[in-house]
Amino acid sequence: MSARKYNISEIFFSLQGEGFHTGLPAVFVRMSGCDLHCPWCDTDFSTRLTLTAGAIAAEADRLYPPYGGTRLLVLTGGEPTLQADEELTGTLHGHGFSICIETNGTRPVPHGIDWVTCSPKAGSAPVLTEADEVKVVYTGDSPEHWRQKIKAPHWLLQPLDNNGLQNTQETVAYILKHPEWRLSLQTHKAAGFK
Repeated sequence: MSARKYNISEIFFSLQGEGFHTGLPAVFVRMSGCDLHCPWCDTDFSTRLTLTAGAIAAEADRLYPPYGGTRLLVLTGGEPTLQADEELTGTLHGHGFSICIETNGTRPVPHGIDWVTCSPKAGSAPVLTEADEVKVVYTGDSPEHWRQKIKAPHWLLQPLDNNGLQNTQETVAYILKHPEWRLSLQTHKAAGFK
């Protein structure tokens, strides 16, 4: 009997560029496919690799330099909850990774995730009611309705386009009037790393 295989767009090692863990080294496992098609999304969701959980963990091990502490791994996409399961999380934990997931919240998160970043999108109906952080892309519309739907200790507002100064200024102005929010910039784009 063959092990389950996951459709992967790419696996790479970099710094977390946005959200609560900005600046931390992490292996990113970008899973292909998404159930939403946001007009601003610039991610290529095509499948480049089809790998077992063991092969994903082995590649993450290879990419992450030797380190005595907890190693961070981010399941992202696309929408990782379309594929991520307990087999994958168990295997990654077995290799010493702390697992973060970046999800739009429209599907349940598998058991074994250590940090949930929910990034709900306009027009979607999240099923998640709790997360470790909620990161909303600010489009000019009030994001306050998400605070009524999802319980989280950390609330981050991210400009639609970091390079477009106007939306960044609007995002900052919103946060200054609503200090329960914190600014999340896509530092990986501003600093020129992946």
